[in-house]
Amino acid sequence: MNLEAFILGSGGMVPLPNRHLTSVLLRREGDLFLFDGGEGTQVSLRRLNLRWKKISAIFISHTHADHVTGIPGLLMLSSQVDRDDPLYIIGPPRIAEYIEVNRRVLDMYINYEIIIKEIEGPGVVYEGDGFTVRAFPLRHTKPCYGYTLEEEARPGEFHPDRALALGVPRGPLWARLQAGETVKNSSGDDVRPDEVLGSPRTGRKFSFVTDTLAFPEISDEVAGSDLFICEGMFEKALEENAREKKHMTACQAARIAAKAKVRRMALIHYSPRYTEFNLKQLLTEAREIFPDTVLTRDRAIFPIEYID
Repeated sequence: MNLEAFILGSGGMVPLPNRHLTSVLLRREGDLFLFDGGEGTQVSLRRLNLRWKKISAIFISHTHADHVTGIPGLLMLSSQVDRDDPLYIIGPPRIAEYIEVNRRVLDMYINYEIIIKEIEGPGVVYEGDGFTVRAFPLRHTKPCYGYTLEEEARPGEFHPDRALALGVPRGPLWARLQAGETVKNSSGDDVRPDEVLGSPRTGRKFSFVTDTLAFPEISDEVAGSDLFICEGMFEKALEENAREKKHMTACQAARIAAKAKVRRMALIHYSPRYTEFNLKQLLTEAREIFPDTVLTRDRAIFPIEYID
């Protein structure tokens, strides 16, 4: 099952000619999940030729303009196609007010169901087939949340030789064993899944954190992530500036990644003071602490692979 993250926008505060505001689309087979929707989200969706009408849920970190100004246009765009499934919008307090005011003032034509859920505290906020999305509080100038999407463990590898040795013929019974069912062999005896399967294999984990002070509990929430997308808004020389504005430096993000033992960290939400060239400063500083760090760029794609 494919899992991949598409960077629709990597900037913070104001859009630049080649850098839209923060927005990440996660695709898990046929399901699409949007994390934040800054200005320019629709442009990158179009350029990447993504099936935006299949977006199942939008997860909003907070209601600052650079994270939500792309949402109204996306809601109106979705009314131009046939849509039978509801759209979930999940975010901090007042996200419902933001959506409803925009619908009313812009006189939006919406021909599908929108279900809005305001987060009241840490916990699972969305569930799907084989995965959950968890929200956890961050520390910004207004209520703000990070998110993790984590898959359930997968069954262990199927061993055909074991099944044959236990008298289970090739065919539908093998599929039932792989699905976790106990079946009858050719002699009428029970054969359990654990007799033909290896040890359970891990699922994958994706984490999204932006607009926050650095604090230890973030590492606990994103621990073991296969892809950790995290703001790295400033270089370490501007740490005091970051603290005043309740943001993170690339170094602070790297320390979180190292403590959390993530597989890979991708920096996002850069200050507009950094050109494409001097973004390398953020990368260099982060890699001194956490070598498996990369920079996000608008319309970059990050496949998230199984490790076993």
